[in-house]
Amino acid sequence: MKKPTFPILHVWLDELSEIVKDEGILIFIILLPIAYPLLYAMIYNTETQRELPICVVDDNMSARSRDFIRRVDATSEVQVAAHCTSMAEAQELMRRRHVYGILRIPAEFDQRLWRGQQAVVGLYSDLTSMLYYKVEYLAVINVAQELNRNIKVREHQTNTTRREEQLARWPIRFDEVKLYNSAGGFAAFLIPPVLMLILQQAMCLGVGMSMGRSRERFRGLVIPPTRHYKNTLAIVLGKGLVYFLLFMLMAFYMAVCVTRWFGLPQLAHFWDLLGFFVPYLLACVYMAIFWSSFIYRREDCILLFVFMSVPLLFLSGVSWPGASIPPLWRAVGAVFPSTWGINAYVRISGMGASLGDCRQELMALWVLAGVYFLLSCFVYMFEIRKAVGRTILG
Repeated sequence: MKKPTFPILHVWLDELSEIVKDEGILIFIILLPIAYPLLYAMIYNTETQRELPICVVDDNMSARSRDFIRRVDATSEVQVAAHCTSMAEAQELMRRRHVYGILRIPAEFDQRLWRGQQAVVGLYSDLTSMLYYKVEYLAVINVAQELNRNIKVREHQTNTTRREEQLARWPIRFDEVKLYNSAGGFAAFLIPPVLMLILQQAMCLGVGMSMGRSRERFRGLVIPPTRHYKNTLAIVLGKGLVYFLLFMLMAFYMAVCVTRWFGLPQLAHFWDLLGFFVPYLLACVYMAIFWSSFIYRREDCILLFVFMSVPLLFLSGVSWPGASIPPLWRAVGAVFPSTWGINAYVRISGMGASLGDCRQELMALWVLAGVYFLLSCFVYMFEIRKAVGRTILG
């Protein structure tokens, strides 16, 4: 087929052809954005830990301690899987990973309560995962609070009406409302920011592998020394348009299909998503083009971009509070589109924010898109001069 004479379309078709012919690039650009969101969503789809096995060491052996254990076992968070006679036996069960927590009731538990003194129960949790501690703590503390209210009414209130008993149990009534993550689950918290990070990293890997392949083919050049590759804007716009269109499809696949299949929060409207994805993907495209200019072999992109995934997730301020990140690292994170894109997407998709509510993040993305576009133009101006010089010398 005869290629068009327009330089941008020529570059666009050349880049698209290189992507289709190269299995490695296809894996990073097509397979990775499709498979990774499904993999992460399936792993964390359970959302919260339920019926976590724990063991109990009851040194008191009273009716009240047995009632406490029964109430803890009745919660949805934990399950009393074993009753041990000593802490050594319980620790051995935890060491073998048969249980993930130990609830110890001391010998003076019931006696201290009868004397009107404060009783203490011990909770020993396996902190190899913070989720273990979370569910065990919630189960025990909720049961303890309920027993506290019952003890207060039964032992310190006499000749009261039912209404007075209710007021004694709940002097201040409160309703717990979990905003934006009603299940308190891990998937709704983690998957949306990871989706945005996957888009950026997949784009960097795909563009980097394409750049490395070009340098291997054209003896160190990223463009062929032909007349169609003498216009800087045509090269930058043509290459960028290919990846922008491909990843726009991937972005809506993640934001619409993946979120619906796995029940993730999605409160955004179509036009809000589109208004967000345009600057975010443009910033990612031209950042990938610029940083890929340092790639000289296909494999280099893996070394350069893959290790950055976890640090970029922390720098975004989602998995670690942004207010606790030192100013130096906040400045480092600001040069990556994922830092702004993750925060904007979480607010738009999970909180129902409008584009106006994310004005700061969108402005930062447009600025990054413009800066990386200019840097990409400088890179290709230099490459065009190298290609021209090599043609003359050749």
